[in-house]
Formats: sequence, structure tokens, C-alpha cells
Amino acid sequence: MSDVYIAGVSMTHFGKHLDRSLKSLAGEALDAALADAGCETAMIDAVFFGNCVQGHMEGQDMVRGEIALREHGIAGIPVVNVENACATASTAFHMAVNYVKAGAADIALAIGVEKMFADDKARMFSAFDGAWDVHEVERSKARFAAMAEGVEVPEGSTSPRPYSVFMDIYAGFCRMHMREFGTTQEQLAIVAAKNHEHSVNNPLSQYQKTFSVDDVLAAAPITYPLTLPMCSPISDGAAAAVVCNAAGLKRLGAERARTLRVLASVIQSGSNRDITEFDRHASRLAAQKAYNQAGLGPADIDLAEVHDATAMGEIIELEALGLCELGDGGPAAERGETRLGGRLPVNPSGGLESKGHPIGATGLGQIYELVMQLRGEAGARQVEGARVGLAQNGGGIVGIEEAVTCVNIVGH
Repeated sequence: MSDVYIAGVSMTHFGKHLDRSLKSLAGEALDAALADAGCETAMIDAVFFGNCVQGHMEGQDMVRGEIALREHGIAGIPVVNVENACATASTAFHMAVNYVKAGAADIALAIGVEKMFADDKARMFSAFDGAWDVHEVERSKARFAAMAEGVEVPEGSTSPRPYSVFMDIYAGFCRMHMREFGTTQEQLAIVAAKNHEHSVNNPLSQYQKTFSVDDVLAAAPITYPLTLPMCSPISDGAAAAVVCNAAGLKRLGAERARTLRVLASVIQSGSNRDITEFDRHASRLAAQKAYNQAGLGPADIDLAEVHDATAMGEIIELEALGLCELGDGGPAAERGETRLGGRLPVNPSGGLESKGHPIGATGLGQIYELVMQLRGEAGARQVEGARVGLAQNGGGIVGIEEAVTCVNIVGH
């Protein structure tokens, strides 16, 4: 069981790329990650290719990675296609790490690519419909409606325009958290405003515009208590990471990567639990395993990139990861603890809410941010003295929580 290093990373601009093909985005991310690692294409021993919706959007249901990467020189080696809802790219990274750790390769590539924008808006939004049990849609809707009971919904606080079904799911989480812990809509707006402020210093972010807390609260509603700036957008983009063992580092001559190690990589599926059994949350269980792998605890984490598909997601995950006390996610944001310069900067990249959320690439976008921060290359959004970073990426819904969650810890 050897150490695994991150030798190179890349991320395209996340955003609306109607004039770009999936192959084009994949090639950009591949070339940039190889250049960052000082790696030739022929040195890659295996590829783990993440994508969620190309089958839905374009009908390319199979062999997506082999097709997307062939014209960019990837041939004659194992290419494994990975799909795990919004946790797809983190799963590809986990598989590449463990492939190297098992001794099956010296150098492996994890890459995630997504093309979600389309002129057909109905097709675009329905891409998310397969991320929960399609045989129990009405039962699932009723479950989340029941979760939201006890919180008054103001008139006019639901959008008449189409949006992802997952926003209704997050609204259920929001209202449950408001009822159980007293979390407020203003605290959600503080999280969103903080992440949009962080994104201004990320040139690869989909949005680079500040919003005040009042702006967020006054913005177009999605479904109470969520407004538009609190929610991640539809995005296109790609990200990649080259991982290797010590022998691979020697082949690459990647000196600066030598002290950047994957300290932990954990995947945890959800379970049948009651909504109030917070100690059994998939992210909490995954984090406990990751901390044990890394020989670290929550207090050792210098920054975190977490799955904020909505502002509520950041609060829930922060608590589940043990980075603050249960019920304190909203107040922690209110106290300024999670912003740049605070006790624990969270989503310095801008997060999914502002950086964007091309679902098959998102997790590797988080890894990219951690590596930039730990190298001291994050520019104006740099977390000073960062030595250890954590990324959490969740995907899908089964029952009352994520179908899967991934926790990765990277450090010197």
C-alpha cells in the first residue's frame, strides 16, 4: 500500500459553452493536466473517465471515455467509464488513487467532463431525473414534503419557471434544518454571498459577481427558502488529475508534487435511517473513515471544498464532516468563520453555487482547488498557510440522504 501523489491537475472554465463539444472540453482538461504534471500521454497507464449526462443529452450511452479521448492520444490502455451522479468525478479520482495504490499502475488519470447546456431546456433539466429512484418518484416527493412540514412557506416564494427536482429536495432539507436547529434564510444568504464573493477571484468560475446578503434574499425565488443565488447553476466543463506512486514521480520528475499526497480517499453510500439520526449521515461516516485513514481530525483541516449544490448543502455538510457542531453551520457562517480569513475557509473557489456544477466534473474541480491552495498558487483567494485540505462531493438521493458521498483529504 504505497503513498499516492497528485502530480498534476487542471480545470477548464466552468460555464455555458454551447460552441464547445464534450471532446473539446475533455481535450483541454487532459492537455493541461498532463502539462502540469510534466507527463507525456504515453506515460499514462490507465484512465478513469467521469460523465453523467452524455447519454441523456446526446445518446452516447456507452464507451464515452474511449470515444472522447481517442482523438487526444488515449488508446491501448484501460479506460474505465464512471458514473455516480454528482459524485462522479470524485469517484473517478478515488478509483484512480486506489488503482495506483494497489500497484496496477504507476501513473493514472482521473478526468471528468460534462456538457449540460442545450437549447432544449426541458431535456436539460430532465437530466437530473435519473438521480433518484425512478420507480418511487411520488413516494419520494411525499417524503421530502413531509420533511418540510412545520415551516410556513411565504406566498410567491416558488418559481413558476422550470428548475431541477433536486431544488425541491434541498428545500425539504432546508425546512427540516430550520425546524430542528433554528437555521434562518438570512444565514443561507450569508453562505451564498460569501461564496459569490470568493468566486470573484477565481478566473475559472462560471460567475464572478458579488451579491450582498440583501441581494441574495431579494433575488428570484426557486423554492422556499432558496433563491437563485443560493443554488448551483447548469454548467459545462471538465477537470482532471494525474495521480502516481513514488516510481511514477521519479518518471515524471515532478518535484513540486512530491510533498502533495492523497492522505485519504473514501466513498460511502447512504443507508436507511431516520432523518434525525444525524450521526449516521453518509458524509459523517465517510469523514470518520477519512480522518482515520489520514491520521488527522477535523481540527487539522485548513480549508474545505464541500458540495454546496445549494447554500443549505454547505451547512449540512460542514456539520456532518465535524467541521462545526451540529446545528452550528448557519451561525458559523454568520460569525464569518467560513470565509477567507476566517477560522476555516469553506469553498474559497466559489463553490458549486458560483464556480459552477458540471456534475461529471465537479469533484475533480474541488481537487483542483485544493491542489492550487496547497501549492500556494491560488492568487487572491489563497488560504494563508494551508497544509491540509478536504473535499466532500455527494451524488444522487436514495431515501432521505445522498446515494453516495466521497471525502478526499490532500496534504503535504
